[in-house]
Amino acid sequence: MAIRIVARDHMKPECKEEAFKLLEELIAATRKEPGNIAYQYCQDLKDPDYFAMMEIWKDDEAMKAHLSSEHFTRILPQLAKCMAEPSRMEVYKEVL
Repeated sequence: MAIRIVARDHMKPECKEEAFKLLEELIAATRKEPGNIAYQYCQDLKDPDYFAMMEIWKDDEAMKAHLSSEHFTRILPQLAKCMAEPSRMEVYKEVL
């Protein structure tokens, strides 16, 4: 069964340009991972400083491989500096 993740971010407004450059690299590399089905960064319609990374993975193994990938482990600490608060991650598995 597929794994779905919603990672919610509150970004510092002054860091958006830097963060988007990092995210472009992260997204491009992640979409090439064999177990990735979808990986999209979306902006909240009500508050432009809030975002959500919406991910779909083939299975738990693919998601875990992503979390230990070179691009993820290198870029995530840099992105963390652009966040106004820690990301909140929700993980779901398909049941039907």
